[in-house]
Amino acid sequence: MRPTVFAYPATLSRDAARRFVVRFPDIPEALTDGATQEEALHEAADALSEALMSRIADSEPIPEPSPVGRNQYQVAPDATIALKVALHKALKEKRATAADLSRLLEIDHKEARRLLDPRETSKVPRLTAALVALGYSVTTAVYDAAKRERILSSPAPRRR
Repeated sequence: MRPTVFAYPATLSRDAARRFVVRFPDIPEALTDGATQEEALHEAADALSEALMSRIADSEPIPEPSPVGRNQYQVAPDATIALKVALHKALKEKRATAADLSRLLEIDHKEARRLLDPRETSKVPRLTAALVALGYSVTTAVYDAAKRERILSSPAPRRR
């Protein structure tokens, strides 16, 4: 898995009732709206989280986020959902199972299954530990959403 920011591009438009509608080109089932632009974008994060959880539960593929284009917004799911998506992708890439994860973390198989279950509550440190055990690193980004800053999809190259 290459460095990935689990934030997806979203488009915002108005419907016939003049509500703001948010769509995700990469995740078409994630669809929501709001009376204001701010409300619609807030709801968008929830809609994206639900769609990603559904894809995990149904063993459907989860696409990499495409680059954010002009007049698009970058929306991230809940942090624990982003980590669960990353964990599923990591296990698939490593061709590992929940049993393998259980052995790596030295935890009960049921606990490993809960880490993978999108409907189960998991703590960020535990999900991070699972990814680290599989050889991955987790980085957190904090930015001012009011400024509509875009998060880079990969680290900028270093200048020497």
